[in-house]
Order: sequence, then C-alpha cells, then structure tokens
Amino acid sequence: MNSIEIRALSASAETLAMLADLLVETVAAGGAVSFMHPLATEAAGAFWERSLDAAARGERVVLGAWDGKVLIGTVTLLLDFPPNQPHRAEIAKLMTSVEHRGRGVGTRLMRGAERLAVEKRRTLLVLDTATEEGASGLYEKLGFTLAGEIPDYALKPHGGLTGTLIYWKRIGATSR
Repeated sequence: MNSIEIRALSASAETLAMLADLLVETVAAGGAVSFMHPLATEAAGAFWERSLDAAARGERVVLGAWDGKVLIGTVTLLLDFPPNQPHRAEIAKLMTSVEHRGRGVGTRLMRGAERLAVEKRRTLLVLDTATEEGASGLYEKLGFTLAGEIPDYALKPHGGLTGTLIYWKRIGATSR
C-alpha cells in the first residue's frame, strides 16, 4: 500500500470515467452513497462532472487514491457552507474499489481529507454513514464521535430503508 498516492482530482475524460466506474461498482456492492442500483454509467459520470465542477469553484475537494494509474478510491470534502459555518467541513462519498477494500485505502483518504480541512482552517468535520453496512467502525477508529442515529433515513441501493449515523470530530487547533 506504500505506492498509493492521495491527491486532489480535476476533470479529465479518463478521471471522470474511472470515478463513474467506481461509483457504479460501489452502488452495485450495496454502498449507501445516495444512489440506487442499477446505476447507469452515464448518470454516475454526470454526478462526478457536477462534483468536479464544484471543486473547480472551490466549493469542495474531491480526493482520489491512486495505485499507479488506477483510481482505487475517493472521498469528497464539502466546503461550501453558510456564513455562520465557515469553521466546518463535511466528509462525503468515501468509496474504495471492492478489490482494494480492507487494505487501508479508506483510512488514507480520510487522513488526507482531514489534513486538507485543517489547511483550509476548518475546525469541525461532520459526516454520516448508513446504520447497516456503513463505515462506522472506520470513523470511530479515526476519532469521530457518534452524535446519534436517524432511523429510516434513506433507501439502501438494493431497496429497503436504513438509518444513518451522524458523526463529528474537532480538528486543527480545537482538537487538542
């Protein structure tokens, strides 16, 4: 895993195609990332195109985990909040390719997102994850605190309702 590189993504046809494939794979495997199965590659590509356009405007940063020339994971750091919330950021769309799960890619992506948030002078990170089959264990291992659960929050990709767990973490100067 030492060859894994974490870096901010920008729009290129090749990157958009890899992001679309990763999103389709994640949803097909049951990942609760706001989409339903089956997810068309075109719809996944359109989502990532809008997301990377927002990144170009400074509203978010999309990080990718690269194993050579292959994108194996991604996470998004949302930065565009109202004037009374300039101190916080939100983690969204953490995904690792099925083939690379359990190898620390998610941890490296999350640490990269946290470092970036600190650089952008954010002092609070928030995120949510599905109650069933979500990444709560990873987030707790990384120091996030469970704020609570909302039952029946969203549909699972293959149908049926699941709750969501809301987490937070102080970072930067306030984390001491």
